[in-house]
Amino acid sequence: MPTKQPSNVRDDGAETALDRAVGMPLYRQMVALLTNRIRSGAIAAGEFLPSEKELCAEYGVSRITAKRAMNELAQAGLVSREQGRGTRVLDNQLSPVFSASIDGWRANVSAMGRWTSAQVLEFDYVPASVAVAAALEMEPGETVQHTVRVRRQNGEPFSHLVTYVPEDIGRRYKRKDLGNNPLHKLLERAGVRIAKARQVLTATLADPPIAGILGVPVGSPLIEVERVVRDETGTPVEFIRVLYRPDLYRIEISMDHDGNVEASGPKAFVS
Repeated sequence: MPTKQPSNVRDDGAETALDRAVGMPLYRQMVALLTNRIRSGAIAAGEFLPSEKELCAEYGVSRITAKRAMNELAQAGLVSREQGRGTRVLDNQLSPVFSASIDGWRANVSAMGRWTSAQVLEFDYVPASVAVAAALEMEPGETVQHTVRVRRQNGEPFSHLVTYVPEDIGRRYKRKDLGNNPLHKLLERAGVRIAKARQVLTATLADPPIAGILGVPVGSPLIEVERVVRDETGTPVEFIRVLYRPDLYRIEISMDHDGNVEASGPKAFVS
């Protein structure tokens, strides 16, 4: 009796990130995957997405499916379909930016460390992409310490964290340290004096790989946070992208008449 192939393997045996066993249409899965690639900076503003033909080969889908996914991205304002040239990623930085007390952020991180656990999935040193280099104010290709973690509460995953730190700082702690300590504690232990942070909050969808890690259906809504942390000299020391399950995580923001903004609650601003 022939062995049934996994749902994320095409008929030709090549692996694909799409999951044909779930109820979510393939074009919607492609939208989620490509959106995350754009949001993460893997495909930077001004760059062109793969052609419809290339997407068909990469994901094992029909030309109609690839075209529908690209059109959805264009309707969402993430890309521009340019006749004769391709599909270009737009510089879409319209999300509101909130600032909050750095002391409150530290308190929230410490609280998170007490009631959650972190598993380190990846720990390595990689060349900085264009997006990562821009966030850390360095040249593309410079070496950065790259970490992927999943954070759990009572054994249930609720956040996926991808972090980049300048190499000279990252060399001051080890993989095992990240399983027991919040990153900001390790930065301070390494002699970094954190002074401020800037972060952008938005929403995204769980693509198949992330859905598997967080234990949610493909296409589930997620809270996305991107944050750049700086030391006392204003130098970036950390760039992080976090995806949170909204059913297990919330961010509370208080604002007063003078325009001051502060995030509160034990589940806010955590890395």
